[in-house]
Amino acid sequence: MATNLVVTMELTVEQIDRIIEMAWEDRTPFDAILVQFGLSEQEVIKLMRRELKPSSFKRWRKRVQNRATKHSAKRVFELGRFKCSRQKQITSNKISKRI
Repeated sequence: MATNLVVTMELTVEQIDRIIEMAWEDRTPFDAILVQFGLSEQEVIKLMRRELKPSSFKRWRKRVQNRATKHSAKRVFELGRFKCSRQKQITSNKISKRI
């Protein structure tokens, strides 16, 4: 338990904000948060409980609980992201526009 506290205490406000943002995103799995910030799913839950209002935390838990896209092992699609067939590639910092 002490290690969880040490990890979360070392996070900056910006990192905590980003973790919360990633946790709310439907298609960002907990594994991505683990890779980027070193927080397991349980540690993210503790962080969300601590940082959010109780009603917001309950809404978030209801939303992500058993959601397949939040757990890499439960995902049914092979590729990690959906990409529209009309979406262009961004190259050399110039955004291609449809005409």
